[in-house]
Amino acid sequence: MHGTEFDNVFQNGQRSADRFFTILFNPNLLNRSRLGFAISKQRVRLAVGRNRLRRLVRESFRLRAAGLPAVDLVVLARDAAQAAPSSELVASLEKHWVRVIAGASKPVGHSTGKSIT
Repeated sequence: MHGTEFDNVFQNGQRSADRFFTILFNPNLLNRSRLGFAISKQRVRLAVGRNRLRRLVRESFRLRAAGLPAVDLVVLARDAAQAAPSSELVASLEKHWVRVIAGASKPVGHSTGKSIT
């Protein structure tokens, strides 16, 4: 994804959040889902930690990509993700993918309540 596509997801996307991740998603016109990251140094200080999270998210996404709708996804890490065991992060991501599938099938209006938690 490019900068304008990231901006579109941040401005128009729906949100799924828990204590480890916030995942923003917005339908796209492609026949596949796409994954992007916005994991800041303020949340996960060391590059090793950011790379670990990206690897975990990519693998979870790869395993579920065939069942996901055509959406652009942006994954943001929260403070608790840095120290969490991998098994808890994978379980969290599985819940997010279910929410993305459910949320992408619903039409989104211009109301303020776009959050899926």
